Amino acid sequence: MVTLCEVGPRDGLQNLPRTFTVEEKITLITRLAAAGLSSIEAVSMVNPARVPQMAGAEEVLAGLPELPGVHLSALVLNLRGAERALATRIDGLRFAVVASDTFCRRNQGMSSEESVAEFARAAKAARSSERDIVAVIATAYGCPFEGEIAPARVARMVEAMIAAGASQVVLADTIGVAVPANIRCLHDHVAPVLGGRPWGVHLHNTRNTGYANLSTALELGTSVVDASIGGLGGCPFAPRATGNVATEDVNYLMQRSGVATGLDHDRLSDLVDWLDGLVPERITGQLGRAGWFGAEAAA
Repeated sequence: MVTLCEVGPRDGLQNLPRTFTVEEKITLITRLAAAGLSSIEAVSMVNPARVPQMAGAEEVLAGLPELPGVHLSALVLNLRGAERALATRIDGLRFAVVASDTFCRRNQGMSSEESVAEFARAAKAARSSERDIVAVIATAYGCPFEGEIAPARVARMVEAMIAAGASQVVLADTIGVAVPANIRCLHDHVAPVLGGRPWGVHLHNTRNTGYANLSTALELGTSVVDASIGGLGGCPFAPRATGNVATEDVNYLMQRSGVATGLDHDRLSDLVDWLDGLVPERITGQLGRAGWFGAEAAA
């Protein structure tokens, strides 16, 4: 079973020149759920002075209708953010720990080692609130400031996250530098410490390798795939950051490869059209232009 985790309401919006209103964010999340997304990274508990697009997180969560069968998560960077999230209706946390020390200091104001310790504190708080916590290891495949990241370093971080209570580990190609060989290499290093636990990938298509990387991760047994509707996304603290792999394109790739997603591609397409009217220059997904191919298109 592969879960497609929608990160559009968070990663997709955080680097846009246009700030979505609380009402628009609620509409986006509600329509994603209606299209069949059962896991949605809905908000980010960060300082709105640094990332204004993420302002109003609590208001968004409070304004959402009941979404049966949908797991809502919040991205957090520290214990303070975790505590904010745990005071809401959120189902779980996704905590970003950064493999690159330089990137971590610029993005989170602390070293990688300090971030790992902060994760442990957040994990304890999540357990006390009976919420799950996922470790997302950013820059796992490369850093814009330090270059290549040693796979052994990432494996040690994975081991630390699991020891601290991570229910799942997601390996993030934050700046879109990986190729399939990198996906395989890092998997070979982390698999022994995962011990059969679920793992996922968070991929950007910056250098047009995101979908090849996704196919490789699926072959290796990933159980979680992050994607963003329309291909929106990019870290505001990463130079030349571009979008994630697009949810609608990932859905096409997976369904045509025989991997069930449970998603309604017509509803996804309609949602992309809506977004295209708001941020037309940022839609990078191809399915909205090319359309579906195969039996479902002919039905």
